Amino acid sequence: MSKKEGKMTRDPACLSLSLLPRSRSAQVTIFIIIAIIIVGAVIGFFILRERLMIAQIPASIQPVYNTFLSCLEDRTLIGIDILESQAGYIELPEFEPGSSYMPFSSQLNFFGNPIPYWYYVSGNNIKKEQVPTEQDIEDDLAEFINERIRECNFDNYYQEGFEMIQGEPKTEVDVREDNVYVKIRMDMQITKGEDTVLVNNHQTTIRSNFGALYNSAKKIYAKEQRELFLENYGIDTLRLYAPVDGVELACSPKTWNADEIFNNLQEAIETNTLALTTSAPSTKDGKYFFVDAGVDEEVRFINSRNWPNSFEVAPSEEALLIANPVGNQQGLGVLGFCYVPYHFVYNVKYPVLVQVFRGDEIFQFPVAVVIQGNKPRQAITSPAKSVTPDLCPYKNTLMTVKTYDTNLNLVDSSLSYECFGTSCEIGKTSSGTLTADFPQCVNGYVIARADGFEETKYLYSIVQEGEINVIMDRLYDLNIQLKLNGANYNGEALIYFVSGENSRTVSYPGNKKVNLSEGQYEISVYIYKDSSIRLDETTHKECVEVPSSGIGGLLGFRDKNCFDVKIPSQIVSNALAGGGKQDYYILENELKNSNTIEINANDFGTPKTITELQNNYLIFEDKGMEVSFK
Repeated sequence: MSKKEGKMTRDPACLSLSLLPRSRSAQVTIFIIIAIIIVGAVIGFFILRERLMIAQIPASIQPVYNTFLSCLEDRTLIGIDILESQAGYIELPEFEPGSSYMPFSSQLNFFGNPIPYWYYVSGNNIKKEQVPTEQDIEDDLAEFINERIRECNFDNYYQEGFEMIQGEPKTEVDVREDNVYVKIRMDMQITKGEDTVLVNNHQTTIRSNFGALYNSAKKIYAKEQRELFLENYGIDTLRLYAPVDGVELACSPKTWNADEIFNNLQEAIETNTLALTTSAPSTKDGKYFFVDAGVDEEVRFINSRNWPNSFEVAPSEEALLIANPVGNQQGLGVLGFCYVPYHFVYNVKYPVLVQVFRGDEIFQFPVAVVIQGNKPRQAITSPAKSVTPDLCPYKNTLMTVKTYDTNLNLVDSSLSYECFGTSCEIGKTSSGTLTADFPQCVNGYVIARADGFEETKYLYSIVQEGEINVIMDRLYDLNIQLKLNGANYNGEALIYFVSGENSRTVSYPGNKKVNLSEGQYEISVYIYKDSSIRLDETTHKECVEVPSSGIGGLLGFRDKNCFDVKIPSQIVSNALAGGGKQDYYILENELKNSNTIEINANDFGTPKTITELQNNYLIFEDKGMEVSFK
């Protein structure tokens, strides 16, 4: 450093050294920028390579490649259409049949088109879900395109002298809300004369609402699994169109025909399911059918009585639901009135097809609606799992089953095996014999069914190979001739044939036939006639004990709380006027050699007072009947 004219100056050598680091930093920066430009150029090349390649396709070859892209779009649209119509599946899951206990198979047959259920209960009572994920759908569609893209027809171009060589395709699919993006890696060489082009990557974007429809379908399904709104609508319909529980003032039994109830219920379910909507209601009545699913698309809910379904009710006597009166039996005369309480328990199972649509596109999926014991099935918030042992797939014990009639003649029958509430179909006998694998179980039942025979349950523990002999009781159809004090009677009556699990109920004279097998029966006849017994309104006091108020209640003291109960007046229009009971062991020879069972009941007289009505019930318990076969 030197001092000149009173100012400090910097030595040149020092100046050069001080600038050196900055120069090196600038050089490094320039190298980084150049590297970024190079990387960007490479990336841009790969991104634009297909477009550059398409732009370089000679005009003579361009029509062929355009046809290929059009074929790719067509194949993709076909795949999307299959996915939408088959609940998100192209390759269907393995089919699983239903059973008499659970009518659902794993697929709903919709006008010949099998649609996998998103939720169903298998034939052996296993809850199952099969909702495809978005990745599953994309993989299915990609595989579908891989299998069909090389089937595009270029025959016209071959005739014009074109040559084409195609490699193995590898497709990627990206399903979006309003389109489906498809990219294929496949070598494709096209030659005509001296013009040759090789294209490696192909892509197309299909305008489709498939992604949006699928997402809305999942929202609706999640709402159903969370809230069971379809089951709850079904229960409302059940209580409106079928007797479930209640009390009526009457002194004679109330009867319903189960077949008529089920027919009305099927019609009501079909109509009310179709009335459900996700569109905001404009009327007060429409509010009930509004399903707030939070989706923008339109939605249809469909049920058909022709689809597999199951309707069961208990207690029942064959096709009759019977509610017996209370108040006219022995010891209840102090009541001074009669009433008929009833409580029936229903198991109802039916499918609902959900269709989500926008414009011409429809995505659909079915679910099983299950009402057990008048209540909806249990909601699930996680994938459905087995709640009972899945025995049927594990048939590993070879058994021989022979079915006979009571004369030891071989009978062809259908066999199943029941254990832990699970019923497994085994097969049908040939010449009365079946050798097949059974699942192992202790204290299970071999069940044999055959036309013209009682269903037979045979208790048998299957733990090792063996042979089972099952004897089945033959059923015989008989006419019923009812007499009253020896004279033919064609008025109304209820006739019961009670024999363990094999009981019959006949509503006479609407039905004058019964099918019976050999066995011990309690035969009962109830004959009702018109009456006009008037029961006046009565009031009686009833008292109940309740915890005392204040500190007394805490110490366990109780007070008596009394209130008046008013019984409204009523007219007994149908009263017990005849009948009786008879225990009878029916022999097979009697059934085999007869066409008619004749029952001679007793006439008690039409009661005119409540006392006479109660006396008729007392007489009924003591009076026997004459039973004969002709």
